[in-house]
Formats: sequence, structure tokens, C-alpha cells
Amino acid sequence: MFAPPSVTTPTFTRLRTALLLLWALLSFGVVFFARDLTWVVAGWPLNYWFCAQGVVLCYLLIVVVYAWRRRHDGADAEPGQVLPSLRRLHRNFGLYVVCLLAFLGLMAWAESRGLSRYWIGGIFLFATFALYASIGIYCRTSDPAEYYVAGRRIPSIYNGMATAADWMSAASFISLAGGLYLNGFSSANGQPGGLAYIMGWTGGFCLVGLLIAPRLRRMQLYTVPDFFGVRYGGRWPRWIAAGAAVLCSFTYVVAQIYAVGLITSRLTGVQFEIGILLGLGGVLVCSFLGGMRAVTWTQVAQYVILILAFLIPVSWLAYKQLGNPLAPLVYGQQLPKIAALEKQLSESPSEREVLAIYAQRGAHYGNMLEDVPRTLVLERAAAQARLRQLQAERADPSLVRKAGRDLAALPKDEATARELWSHARQDNLERARPLAGMTPHAQVFNGNPEGTAAERESFNSSRLNFLALIFCLMTGTAALPHLLTRYYTTSSVAEARSSVAWSLFFIALLYLAAPALAVLVKFEVMSQLVGQSFDTLPTWIAQWAQVDPSLLQVTDVNGDHILQFAELRLGADLVMLATPELGGLPYVVSGLVAAGGLAAALSTADGLLLTMGNALAHDLYFRGARDKSAPSDPMVRVLLSKFALLLLALAAAYVAAQKPADILALVSASFSLAAAAFFPAMVAGLFWQRTTRRAAVAGMLTGLGVTLWYMLANVPMVRGWLGWGGSGLWWGIQPISAGVFGLPAGALVVWLVSLLAPQPERGL
Repeated sequence: MFAPPSVTTPTFTRLRTALLLLWALLSFGVVFFARDLTWVVAGWPLNYWFCAQGVVLCYLLIVVVYAWRRRHDGADAEPGQVLPSLRRLHRNFGLYVVCLLAFLGLMAWAESRGLSRYWIGGIFLFATFALYASIGIYCRTSDPAEYYVAGRRIPSIYNGMATAADWMSAASFISLAGGLYLNGFSSANGQPGGLAYIMGWTGGFCLVGLLIAPRLRRMQLYTVPDFFGVRYGGRWPRWIAAGAAVLCSFTYVVAQIYAVGLITSRLTGVQFEIGILLGLGGVLVCSFLGGMRAVTWTQVAQYVILILAFLIPVSWLAYKQLGNPLAPLVYGQQLPKIAALEKQLSESPSEREVLAIYAQRGAHYGNMLEDVPRTLVLERAAAQARLRQLQAERADPSLVRKAGRDLAALPKDEATARELWSHARQDNLERARPLAGMTPHAQVFNGNPEGTAAERESFNSSRLNFLALIFCLMTGTAALPHLLTRYYTTSSVAEARSSVAWSLFFIALLYLAAPALAVLVKFEVMSQLVGQSFDTLPTWIAQWAQVDPSLLQVTDVNGDHILQFAELRLGADLVMLATPELGGLPYVVSGLVAAGGLAAALSTADGLLLTMGNALAHDLYFRGARDKSAPSDPMVRVLLSKFALLLLALAAAYVAAQKPADILALVSASFSLAAAAFFPAMVAGLFWQRTTRRAAVAGMLTGLGVTLWYMLANVPMVRGWLGWGGSGLWWGIQPISAGVFGLPAGALVVWLVSLLAPQPERGL
């Protein structure tokens, strides 16, 4: 039976409507005219400050005001709920923080006494794993209420902290600052990004707090697919919701496990694949044994580690460069300096020489693509002749082995050759642009609205993609199952609202510092690293390049033995992890940063795997079974949820080992999928009584289908296989924002099918 939503008076309805209008105005109205907000206030460009900090504070104010005004709503009371002692929880939490700081102090002292870096890395890795394992073992349970929703007795402040850790995945901790470093305000190389991630991943909590989380909490559910089963009845809404939950969560969790392998291999020196398996053990020991109960308190512990790991390096860099450790308040002073360095690099003869070489390489690959079969034959013949010549001359064995590797690395067929050479051509042409394809950091959107026709088109496309990405990230945030499930664990509806506010507060601590880190790192690279001799480059560059060459590339392109900006490529997934070494911090801080990245990835992976396992076992097998043959024993249900979780974890580890894409791209795709699949049917089901089962099923399938089709139809490999030429983009929107088409399509179908029905089905 669908529980009715809480009684909402006209006063609260007007308040919610006003706050939603304010949210929309800040998110889309102000951003649309951001290029015109050129005033400088207290040394800050107003448009940059607003999108990096001001709007985040406004979002936080919106959810706080709504939670505070609704706090004493009598309809939200749920008497009889037994809560743990807050005083005892605060005491234990304080003791944990003190012990963690003491551990960091001990490690710093050990480093000063000569403890090697390998020991420091290993100690950080295994100490954190031991902590998480201890919590998982202590909180182990087979009780369904404890396993699925932690007994619904988590205080709002701690649930907010756990939600923040669950939310700030490897994408936030590892890739966000790196994405801002590469993209600046809005985008680079035609891909949207930049501050859109800051706005999208915080503004979505306004939708969660004002529309969704409180009403879902009132229904006393276990999973998000539960809502679709209870609200609409029948099997199909629940089945589709469970399948969509697995799809978007699996995409998300692959990125987390990839990050775990990356960090573990850097800390211990083991191979990337072994690092994945080690990290997987840390994930399973929590989510497998104790479910949501263990995951919640593990995430609380992980939040403290990751926030310290993020704030310490950025504060150190701010103090080093500006004499003030409060980075979010002072980093604006570096923006004019970066602009001056960007201009200097653009006019540098050495930089232009490097760019010209990249342009020549791009043209060379273009020539190779004109006749792929002939070129492939010539390349293979040349490589074979080179190998035979070296063998005949009894050359150095290393040269012979290199020639053999070059021959083996040649494409095996024409299709592979075309794909590889097309990618190489595009890569070199992008790096041949000023600043190696990066836009000026503080520039608001690409192009020029008052320039040539091409510049105006570039500007409009950049702004449109920026807004589309914000829209997908916000609505995806409000629809991701692993996030919404966290608010099932609070003791009441009022606590759920408060928990949303606490979640955004703890998230904002990192999101306000991420743009600061990007600016400070870019200034450090441009002013300190660029211009050094290749012989004097720091050792961490070679060490990170060995972990994954795609993360860091340094090549003396013009042969002058001096590092130019265009000769250095830092991947988005590396910027945060390499910050301590870039800033000259003690290695113990590098260990802490790695532990923080590991905590961010593990905390999110725990929640995602739990969501997928529950969707398969609880929603598909038990609740969605056609007959009553499914076991009714609660312990059997929990056991099968654990088994499903284990299988999904192994599958995700296998996919992550293939290194399918960068972390930020994988995570962003899951937001479009979640927004299109869940948001229309969920909001309509909560607020429109006429929404029918057929409308929900049709809307979810339509939204998910349109989004998946747009993503896949714009994959270069897929277009090549199908023989599709040209661009498949609609209005220039990049595939990462495919949800901007899928969500409206799904909402339209929900509305039309509901209107065509003679009467609403039983539910509300």
C-alpha cells in the first residue's frame, strides 16, 4: 500500500515553490549570462567566483532554510523510534579523530627518522584497510532492517557525513580538481566540464531535499525499486527500476574500482590488476558482512580521512604561494597571474615550435589515413626491414627488442589501423592548439559572442553544453539509487531533510576547495615546473608514468632538453594524487592523499555494490518473482543479496582492469542514465496522482532508450562499424549529457500515457 505523502500546508507549498524557482534562476539564469558578469569584486572575477563558490553557498542556504522551516511539522513525527545516544556517538567520533591525528603525527615523525617511502605507503594502505575491516566485522548482521537500511536510526549529522563520503567518489576526490585544471571555467577540446561539475553535483541536492528524499523516507522502503513496485504495482515497474539501478551503478562502480587499483599500485608498487584485487577485499569486507549498517559507519570514518587528505595539500599550497592557508578565500589572487603566464606561454617561440611539430604529426597521420591499406603494408614492411637490419648488424639487444615491439604494436587490420591513426591524428591536432589545447583558465565559455561566425558558434555550443551538463548532473543526483537509499536510514522525515542539509555542508567543504586546488596546481606547474631541464625533473614524474603512461606524459618534442608546457600532459586522474609531490610536501602527506582517494573510492563502491546486490536479490528475485516460490526467510534474502554483491564486485573488477575510460567520464555517464530512467517517473509518482503504471513503464523505457542510443550512436567505433559519416550530435550536445534528451522524452511519455488512461490505477 502506498503511504500518502506528508501533509503539506499552502505555506510550505509556496516556500518550496519559491525555493525551487530560486534554484532554477541561480543554476541556469545567472549562468546563461555569466559571460557578461565581468566585474571584479575583492580581486575576484564575479562570474568565476559565483560559479565556483557563490552558487554552492546559495544551494546550501536553500536546503538549510527548507529543513529548518519544516523541522517542526507535526506530520513528520515518528514516535517510538529508538535512537542511539548522541553523546556517546560524539565521544567515540572525537576519539577516532584524535587517534587519526596522532597516527599522522607518528608517521610524520617516522619519516623524519628515516622510514622509507615504501614502508609509509604500505602502512597507510594496510592501516586503513584494517580500520574498515574492523568496522565491517563489528557491524556484521543478517537482520534485514539492519542490512538494508541500518535499522533506520542513524542521526542526521552522521548520515550526512556518510552520504558525503558515499557521494564524493573517486570522481570528486581524484578527478574533479584535475578536470578543473584541464578545463578551466567551462571546457576544453569541445568537451563540457569545468565548474559545471561543481554546480551540478551540489545543486542536485536541492532537488533531493525539496522533492524526493523526505517523501521516499515516509514510505518505509528498503530500496529505490521498492518505490516503483509499491507506487505503481505489478512487476514491470520494479523490474525496470532494478535493471536501471544495476546499469547506472555498475558504470559508476567500475570507475571506483579503477581508482582503487590506481592508488594501491602507486602506494605499494604492485601491478595495477593486483591493486584492484587488494582494494576489492576492502570493499567486500564492509558491504558483504554488515550491509548498510557497516557501510554507514565505515563511510563516516572514511569521510574524515578523505577531507583531511584533500584540505591539507591545498592549504599547504595556498600558504606556500600566498602566505595564507585558507585556500578558498585567497586563491583568486592567482587567477590574474595565471592569465599572464598563459599569455607568455602562447607567445613563447619554444612553445610555438612544439605546437608546430604536433601539427606536422597530425598532418602525417592525416596522410596515412588517405589510403589505409597501402600505408599499413608500407609501415609493416619498413618495420620488418628495420628489425632485419638490426639483427644483421648484431646491434644492441635493447634496440632489437624495441624494433620487435614496434613491429608487434602495428595494427593487425585496416579497421584497427584507421581507429588508432584517427585517434593519434586528433590527439596531435588538439595538442597543436595554443596551451596544448587548454582554454584560458578563467575564460567563460569558448569562442566569442561578438567575434566571427565560427567564434560565435563555438561560444553558443560551449554555453549550451555547459548548461546541459549541469542539468544532467543535477537531475541525476536526485535520481541515483545509492544516494537516495542513504536517506532511508534516518529516524524520521524531518531527520531526512536535516540529513540532506548536513550532506551538502560536508560535501561543500571539499567542493569549495577543489577549484582552489586546480588554480594553485596550475600556477605551480606553469611557474615552477615548466622551464626546467629534463635532467633535473623531479623523480615523481617517472614514477607516476610507470603506473599508467596515460596519466602523465613528458616528451622532449623539440629536442632542446627544456620542458615546455605543451610537452607535459597531466591526466585529470593524476593532478590531486601528485599534488603533495608537486608542492614539495613530506611523503607522509602523499600517503594521506592516497589513503583519502582510497577512502573516497571505497566508500562509494560500498554503497554502489550494496545497491546493485539488493536490486538483484531483493527486487528482482524476491519482490519481483512471478510466483511465491522465492524463500521468505529474511536471513536467506540477506544471504542471497550478499552473494549477488560478490558476483557484481568481481564483474566490475574485471571491467575496471581493462581501463575503459577516465574516471570522470564513466561517472558522468551514470548520471545521464539515472536522470533519464528514474527522475520523470519518480517525481510524477510522488506529486501527480494520475500517473499510471503503463505511463511509468513507458516513460522509463523511453528515457533510458533515448539516452543509451545517443551515447552509443556517438561512439566513434560504433559509427565506424555502422558506416555512419559526419557528426551524430543533436544541436552540438556531447554524449556525456545524453540525459538532456532522454529525461524530457521520458517525462513527455509519462504525461501523455497518463492523460490517455481513463482513470488512475490504484495506488495513491
